[in-house]
Amino acid sequence: MSKTFNISLLPGDGTGPEVVDEAVKVLSKTSSYYDTQFNFSQNDLGGDRYLNTGDLVTDNDIKQFQDSDAVLLGAIGHPDVKPGILEQGILLKLRKEFDQYINLRPVVLYPGVETPLANKEPEDINFIVVRENTEGLYAGAGGYIHYGTENEIATQESINSYHAIHRCIKYAFEYTKNNNRKKITLCAKTNVLTYAHDLWERIFYDVAKDYPEIETDYGHVDAVCMWMVKNPEWFDVIVTDNMFGDIITDLGAMIQGGMGIAAGGNINPSGTSMFEPIGGSAPKYTGKNIINPLACIGAGAMMVKELGEEKYASDIEKAIINTAIKLDSLSAGKMGMSTEEVGDSVVEELSNLNE
Repeated sequence: MSKTFNISLLPGDGTGPEVVDEAVKVLSKTSSYYDTQFNFSQNDLGGDRYLNTGDLVTDNDIKQFQDSDAVLLGAIGHPDVKPGILEQGILLKLRKEFDQYINLRPVVLYPGVETPLANKEPEDINFIVVRENTEGLYAGAGGYIHYGTENEIATQESINSYHAIHRCIKYAFEYTKNNNRKKITLCAKTNVLTYAHDLWERIFYDVAKDYPEIETDYGHVDAVCMWMVKNPEWFDVIVTDNMFGDIITDLGAMIQGGMGIAAGGNINPSGTSMFEPIGGSAPKYTGKNIINPLACIGAGAMMVKELGEEKYASDIEKAIINTAIKLDSLSAGKMGMSTEEVGDSVVEELSNLNE
């Protein structure tokens, strides 16, 4: 008897709908090979709805996502909406509402994909970033005094609770153990952020006592950035706070070949998770059928794995690799294929794997 999954689609803004369409195409046309099926429901959250109605996340949106096994997101970001409104009002709102306390970002260089790092091969760039996803400087704590005057003071507070740090670090160790990885690096800044990151470090080494088989390491965030460029092969799993995770995963996207290949997941291990390409809405490419959908298809693979279909997820990744090898470039408009043709290629590669 086939398994059925209810998936909410949140295409969002710009090129988001185009890449989500290709991920849906891949899943719809190949699910029967793996004795699964998907029921997709649409959601129109994003910049256009906000401009037309003033609505961000509503109770109806929350109910739809609660009734779903997962959410597949395209992109949020609209050129006619002030930066911060959609990001805070939609993305951060959903992460907090559904307690998606892990942001999981594979940084993997696929065969045939060019990295800007000299003399580095796929075996050198293959690590995972586990980012705490609900606290830190992104918790929204802070405010203004004397707003709009020359005496204005703005504060932004970093919130770090034992509870949130512990469950993030615990997840990282469990992920390492269950995915045949060997080492975790804590990325922090204990020499300057002496209160918050002292707490991170103490919890990290306390949790490590329960995993003696896993090697542990520590790096200041600036050093981690340096070594990601010089010696990315040193890293296996990196666990870090919200802001540092945001920064180093964009660096990771570049060393793995660009935003067109980078996928991520906002994970609640016991609730509704949301998966997305990390490249943004890219409004200048909207409607041109030239945006690279591989990152969104990869997000679909992450979603399928989180739903328990590991063979299916592994085969999607193989199909992505085989398609990436065919492309002239991962950059929009330079791929040698249209957006739709890339999706068709992934479907074809999955079909070949199941002949």
